Amino acid sequence: MSPNSNKRRPTDYFPIDGPFRHTLDTLMILTGSFITAMAFNLFLVPSGIASGGVSGLSIIAKSLFNIEPAYTQWALNIPLFTLGYLLLGRNYALRSLLGTVVLPLFVFLSRDWIAPTTDPLLASLYGGIGVGLGLGLVFRGRGSTGGLATLAQIIQKYSGLSLSLCVVLMDGLVIVLAGIVLSPERALYALIGLYITGKFIDVVELGFNYTKVAYIIADKTDEITNGILHHLDRGLTKLSAQGGYTGDDRTVLMVVVGQSEVTRLKTLVQSIEPTAFVIISNAHEVLGEGFSLGRRNKQNK
Repeated sequence: MSPNSNKRRPTDYFPIDGPFRHTLDTLMILTGSFITAMAFNLFLVPSGIASGGVSGLSIIAKSLFNIEPAYTQWALNIPLFTLGYLLLGRNYALRSLLGTVVLPLFVFLSRDWIAPTTDPLLASLYGGIGVGLGLGLVFRGRGSTGGLATLAQIIQKYSGLSLSLCVVLMDGLVIVLAGIVLSPERALYALIGLYITGKFIDVVELGFNYTKVAYIIADKTDEITNGILHHLDRGLTKLSAQGGYTGDDRTVLMVVVGQSEVTRLKTLVQSIEPTAFVIISNAHEVLGEGFSLGRRNKQNK
């Protein structure tokens, strides 16, 4: 039995499908939609930066026909939501319903807010940050704001293309249209905003703290294991492997460490076996009982 088996996990108190989690998800979707709308009206609309999606199309429509962006978003989101319900299923539609409705509502309510800058570069940067933070919260709340993301998922389902490629295609078409209708310069600023948005969605979903995962292939695995457990104060997992050239059975040590512990790990391994093969890569998010960067993890030691 695991030494932690008598400890209650957070999911014992707040089940992933319990009322508390659903309430928290709703709050995150509402907060994220509000932040997205705020960034949209304060930065993107005044500078005419159509950085993809239905929001980008609404900026183009405002430029051409002077239509309120919220009206355009509702007009496009409702049929896309219906299409998603029919082709992607009820579960997807329920997850995207709240964001689909409230985001244009917040855009409408904040439409008269005064822009803090008219510089297009600053607007694309801060607009991208705000939209990224907002959408990141919506996604963490297991929701969606609908729009062209729904269309991208439909195309992905029936074409076999990757979802990321479908999203890029949708956003790319909007930016190309913005370059034709508005100006090529505005389209370039829109690309900057879209890039920043993607980065800040990752920040919200994955966090700033980058951990590292190391794979160690060595002959002195017992000595290295003892050093990691007692000197580095980290747990590890032993993986069974086979040499591709020799066919010999090998043991690969897998250990997760914080950024500040990477040098100590490399020094430890090199002091025991200088010829050991070490692979270190980023691990954006580490989940599991017993893992914490501030304390020891002896899982599968």
